Order: sequence, then C-alpha cells, then structure tokens
Amino acid sequence: MQIKLLVIRTPDQKRLAEFYSLLGLQFDYHKHGNSPYHYGTTINGTVLEIYPLAKSQPEPDKHLRLGLSIENFDTIIDTLKDIGIEFIAQPMQTDFGYMAIICDPDGRKVEIYKV
Repeated sequence: MQIKLLVIRTPDQKRLAEFYSLLGLQFDYHKHGNSPYHYGTTINGTVLEIYPLAKSQPEPDKHLRLGLSIENFDTIIDTLKDIGIEFIAQPMQTDFGYMAIICDPDGRKVEIYKV
C-alpha cells in the first residue's frame, strides 16, 4: 500500500505553499476538472495538495501532523529560526532520527527530519 494523495485545507493557500516551499517543496498552481485552483506537488509518488477551506469548514484542521525528511536540514533550520517560525521541539536525536517539530502558518505540527 502507498499513500497517493494528501490534501490540506487552508484559508490562505499562497501563504501555506510559501511556507512549505521553505522546506524544499516546489508547487504548481493549477486546477483539474471542477476543482478550485490549488497548489500541488509530488513527493516520492504521493501528491500533496493545498486547497482552500471547504464551504462548511470554518477553520483548518490543526490535528493533522505531517512528517517530512528534508535536504539541507541545518540551513533550513537556521532560515526558519531567522524568520520566526514557531518551534515546538528544537532539533534533537530521537528514536526515529534527527528531527525538529515546527508549526505551519495554520498551526499544524510538522516534524522535519534530517536526511
């Protein structure tokens, strides 16, 4: 089994795409079928899309937690600190690897791992 698609919803798509771009993701802005315009990227065969909030959704889901292994970990950590990104956990060695936990602009926790 493989996860093929992950959709996160936000009130500010551009802001969220810019945040995840800091981690090394490259997004396209597009639409397909009757979908609204949205940002999308593919990570090892998994499509990650950033959609606007659904009409019945008053705020983004803050309980979704993402984990990403990233290139240039130390440089990106320094950049995130310089621009004031919230760190839930500073870089540390864990049973799962060397990682930090940050918050995205919507308040989701994002685990970032050193490759």
